[in-house]
Amino acid sequence: MQQNELIPHLFRTEYSKIIAVLCNSFDLTHLEIAEDIASETFLKATEVWGIKGVPENPAAWLYTVAKNKVKDYFKHNSIFEKKIKDAIKSDDIETEKCFEFSNQNITDSQLAMVFAVCNPENSPEAQISLALQILCGFSVEEIANAFLTKAETIKKRLLRARANLRTSNFQIKILSESEIKLRLDTVLKTLYLLFNEGYFSKTNNQLIRKDLCSEAIRLAFILTQNRLTNTTETNALLSLMCFQSSRLDARTSDSGEAILFEEQDKSLWNDELIEKGNYYLITACTGDALSKYHIEAAIAYWHTTPTGKDKWQHILKLYNELILIEHSSVIALNRAFAFAKVYGYQNAIPEVEKLNLDNKNYYHSMLGYLYADTDLSEAISHYNKAIALTKSEIEKQTLGKEIERLRRALLPGI
Repeated sequence: MQQNELIPHLFRTEYSKIIAVLCNSFDLTHLEIAEDIASETFLKATEVWGIKGVPENPAAWLYTVAKNKVKDYFKHNSIFEKKIKDAIKSDDIETEKCFEFSNQNITDSQLAMVFAVCNPENSPEAQISLALQILCGFSVEEIANAFLTKAETIKKRLLRARANLRTSNFQIKILSESEIKLRLDTVLKTLYLLFNEGYFSKTNNQLIRKDLCSEAIRLAFILTQNRLTNTTETNALLSLMCFQSSRLDARTSDSGEAILFEEQDKSLWNDELIEKGNYYLITACTGDALSKYHIEAAIAYWHTTPTGKDKWQHILKLYNELILIEHSSVIALNRAFAFAKVYGYQNAIPEVEKLNLDNKNYYHSMLGYLYADTDLSEAISHYNKAIALTKSEIEKQTLGKEIERLRRALLPGI
């Protein structure tokens, strides 16, 4: 991996870990300090690696620099000297111990951090937005896309949430069983949105971001290892992630363009992840709970099974159940796709058009796909609208090639 690719990759995977360990060693009132130290660490990496080259273990190098910067902070920062140092015994300060970046400490810190941020004193939307920014490194635009809302709304939400952290007595601390249960739903939603951004990125010039998917799976797996968080909903979410991840390598071409489900090379599907998806789905079905994660995992299961005459009927039935639990434009369009597979593309067009999502690129992409068999001009028109509305260069390229294919079919010889 080239340096210009490595540092952004490490920023995505290690930045939040550094912040979590620093905050777990103190409390959330030091959030901005932890973020500054993490940012300075990556800035130094950019400068030093550009001159001396990438070290043998880049992540370990980052952790060492972060630890040294923390020591410098405690040594030179006057606020610490005046307001904190006098309040505690000097022999209680064990910088090396507090800031040990072991795998276990990173894991413990990340989980402690996400549960601390998901505090019910903030609204659920604010909790998730803050967790996505701090723990997942999401930009404002990425969070806005996750919530299908405006960036300005997210900016205001984050400002209010951060103000609460500064003015309230929030700390990373051991939570009671009731507090963990109260916050778990929000934690799961955060991981769900983290995975979704990796599975279908709307903001970067790449359709799939495997590092995000892997991080979401890692954190969800950790939750299944704890008695208090190993719920049927957690297992259902992990099952969904495994099923979806099993098809990642088949979803894009070598040039990064999207490949439709029916055109995917099934030999590229990961059988091990499918087996894990089956395992966690079975585990998730041991209780009476039925969450959106259960239904979405079941839908993903049917996508990984061999094609059968009743396959899409099962998927459509599940979407009918899902849309009653959580209605969204994305779910409605996915349901319309399943409807098309069962009742025909022509019959699915009214199902999509009644959603009236004229300002959404995926609405026009779906209509372009459905019209492609019956009205080439209409299909091209919708694909052009989708191109105008999307920010993804990869999606624009994919849709552009489809338009060219339809034009050649419309005007043979061109």
